[in-house]
Amino acid sequence: MTTAPWRDRALPAAARVDDLLARMTLEEKTAQLYGVWVGAATDGEGVAPHQHDMTADPSEQDWDELIARGLGQLTRSFGTAPVDPAVGARALAGAQRRIVEAGRFGIPAVAHEECLAGFTAWRATAYPVPLAWGAAFDPPLVEEMARRIGQDMRSVGVHQGLAPVLDVVRDPRWGRVEETIGEDPYLVGTVGAAYVRGLESAGVVATLKHFAGYASSAGARNLAPVRAGVREFADVTLPPFEMALREGGARSVMAAYTERDGVPASADPELLTGLLREEWGFTGTVVADYFGIGFLQTLHRVAGTPAETARLALEAGVDVELPTVKYYGEALAAAVREGSVPEELVDRAARRVLLQKCQLGLLDEEWRPEVPERVRLDSAANRALARRLAEESVVLLDNPDGLLPLASGTRVAVVGPRAADALAMLGCYSFPSHVLTHHPGVETGIEIPTLLESLRAELPDAKVTFTEGCGVSEPDRTGFEEAVARASEADVCVAVLGDRAGLFGRGTSGEGCDVTDLRLPGVQGELLDALVATGVPVVLVLLTGRPYALGRWHGRLGAVVQAFFPGEEGGPAVAGVLSGRVDPSGRLPVSVPRVPGGQPWTYLQPPLGLAGEVSNLDPTPLYAFGHGRSYTTFVWENFEAGAAGGAGEAGAAGAGAAETEISTDGFYETAVTVRNTGDRPGAEVVQLYLHDPVASVTRPDVRLIGYRRLELDPGRSRRVTFRFHPDLSAFTDREGRRVVEPGALELRLSASSADHRHTARLRLTGPLRVLGTDRRLHCETEVSDG
Repeated sequence: MTTAPWRDRALPAAARVDDLLARMTLEEKTAQLYGVWVGAATDGEGVAPHQHDMTADPSEQDWDELIARGLGQLTRSFGTAPVDPAVGARALAGAQRRIVEAGRFGIPAVAHEECLAGFTAWRATAYPVPLAWGAAFDPPLVEEMARRIGQDMRSVGVHQGLAPVLDVVRDPRWGRVEETIGEDPYLVGTVGAAYVRGLESAGVVATLKHFAGYASSAGARNLAPVRAGVREFADVTLPPFEMALREGGARSVMAAYTERDGVPASADPELLTGLLREEWGFTGTVVADYFGIGFLQTLHRVAGTPAETARLALEAGVDVELPTVKYYGEALAAAVREGSVPEELVDRAARRVLLQKCQLGLLDEEWRPEVPERVRLDSAANRALARRLAEESVVLLDNPDGLLPLASGTRVAVVGPRAADALAMLGCYSFPSHVLTHHPGVETGIEIPTLLESLRAELPDAKVTFTEGCGVSEPDRTGFEEAVARASEADVCVAVLGDRAGLFGRGTSGEGCDVTDLRLPGVQGELLDALVATGVPVVLVLLTGRPYALGRWHGRLGAVVQAFFPGEEGGPAVAGVLSGRVDPSGRLPVSVPRVPGGQPWTYLQPPLGLAGEVSNLDPTPLYAFGHGRSYTTFVWENFEAGAAGGAGEAGAAGAGAAETEISTDGFYETAVTVRNTGDRPGAEVVQLYLHDPVASVTRPDVRLIGYRRLELDPGRSRRVTFRFHPDLSAFTDREGRRVVEPGALELRLSASSADHRHTARLRLTGPLRVLGTDRRLHCETEVSDG
């Protein structure tokens, strides 16, 4: 029997797919364009709004009839309900066998799952949330985490992961800040690209989301219209996606729910086809966010019928309807037959889907679903990695009098609603928070030490007492009296406050959990007031999904420690910082405001966005982007700067430093040696900021263009060199072009966006350069012994 060309692995993928498409009926082609949420419950509360009116039970659609035409995707067979991983792997393999046996071509489905903070499955490792990745400033560690996540997913038959989130924070009141990497596009892009490389290296398709502008929704309201202008969209929103595609190799993109200037992303051909494919050269698949295609009709109201809705999404470039079929199934096929939707649009999308299946080996004749003999999704190696990332992400905001680390034998009163709750460590897309809240009585499936348990283990000689004091968001103050009594009896009070992750108003942080201002949730601020009033030194520990305004207590606290949902090993990580076993090395990926109002604000501000005489409101944050303290000390010395390849010029911050000329297509190097002058190991994060004194459009006063994390033993030094190319100074001009303008620039080697240690002044000479998609996206760094 002759093997059909589409089964021939020796042929190019495009030729195989062309042959296959020519053999398919219209219904077989449309079947490749949707998923089915086989695990979606129809008799209880769902995990997302609008689920019940937009999800049909496969049994009602006649499952056997449905898969006879083939199937594009299987939706969250692990991530919908608690299922033993080994049982889930067998069930998924069984479903794939049925799909292969039922269809004429025997093509399996792509199985996808969420993996924002680890594989969203029962008994899988719950890693720190992306905001914690940003705080670590350690892309190689994030890449290793993503590789492990991908390996776990592939081991049970999953092909595609719906991560990372590359939205840049524009308003910290937004509920999904915890899912982002931070408020700077360079940090988001470099860390996000590292995650993509890790996931893709394990053979799992990474899905960039949410393309594009989702985090710029008006008023920080989930799904609200995006008000971003042309330059903000081009220079802040888009660069992380471009970086993750070019330097990460992502093979899928998820269209955002939101609209920009009246056009929803899922109906925007300029975005999904013109920019993404024709300009950037993307060849993978574009998938809908869950129910995003249907929202064109039901929420955006830009289509009146299912057929119109399907046509809009297909024309824009959405290839796959998720999570389940409604618009790309029978309604689409009927619209094609009646002539209202060109079949070429179906073919275009189906070709992209099948090319990806070919890359995954799903068109190979010998493909068989594999059932692992043993499944362990929370291995010791995973937990060790989760611990390390959690430790690196903890930020010491303040420690003015050296109260931390806590002394052995200290009487410690632990107070607060997040101290003894394991879920205080997890974000809204970790399985226990995302799914298990709908399954009361089911164990978490993984060990999640609380901060209280961990602190007692860290300080066995200390007398540690505990009382909750208040709830996370409840208005009950009846616990204040006991909290004050416990604090008054202690040498130090550790106040553990923060968020409860949840979905759609069921938490204080998470998808659909937006806030009006940045006060601590509930009456936690009042509890902190009462504790400070005792006169006992208070260490504030925040376990949150966003930054909160802390100016009310500035100068009144013994120390402040910030952790962004640090994952299952977050308790030991934070306790290790409090005890001194771990030297804090996290840096803020978002600014911490002084006052609750005055939002939105991030550090990427032009001159009139900063404090000045024209307004009585001062938006200057209490703690700047990039800020973080250590228990050890560092000196920055032997600063040099100059044109690459030439003699370096020694310089110093401040007036009088020499100015070097380079062409608008040249290179410039700046270097500094960092020495650990303390008595314990520690890590310093050297950050490189760009200041553009004069430009044709207003520019941020400073913006991050490079960074390097340096781990140093006591007395040791390392030298870091940044190789700057003028492409990194580019911006979108008045004509919509990305340009490098000649003129003066400053490169500032800094400990944060507000703490500049050394400044190099240079002048770009020559003509204005208009950049294309081959522009340089990141600053090369080199580390050597000091």
